[in-house]
Amino acid sequence: MTERLRTIVKGMRIQPGDRVLEIGCGHGVAASFVCEKLRSGRLLAIDKSKKMIDAAVRRNSEHVASGKAEFQAVDVIEFDPGRTKFDKIFAVRVGLFHRDPALARSLLEPWLAPSGKIVLVYDEP
Repeated sequence: MTERLRTIVKGMRIQPGDRVLEIGCGHGVAASFVCEKLRSGRLLAIDKSKKMIDAAVRRNSEHVASGKAEFQAVDVIEFDPGRTKFDKIFAVRVGLFHRDPALARSLLEPWLAPSGKIVLVYDEP
């Protein structure tokens, strides 16, 4: 699973200054790979499970302390990024987006910066 997530993150071609949103971050494994690529950029990772957010924060404590990563327990349907626009938005195995791609598009596109990229991956476990 770790190699799979590393490959997904690599394929996103994250730039050092990117603003990245991860939806459904789980234990924060992909978040770690994203943060390795960021310098001046930031990662905001959300998950509706507080338990998963707590695990992701523990895994990425150095990135949180440096201000490179932030984790929030919130359902994507209720999430409001304010005026923030993201260069990359990604979600891996988020069933909501798999079941309703039109919802994903309508929900995520307003959060995307010009020339930004959305990556949604849903594969069987």
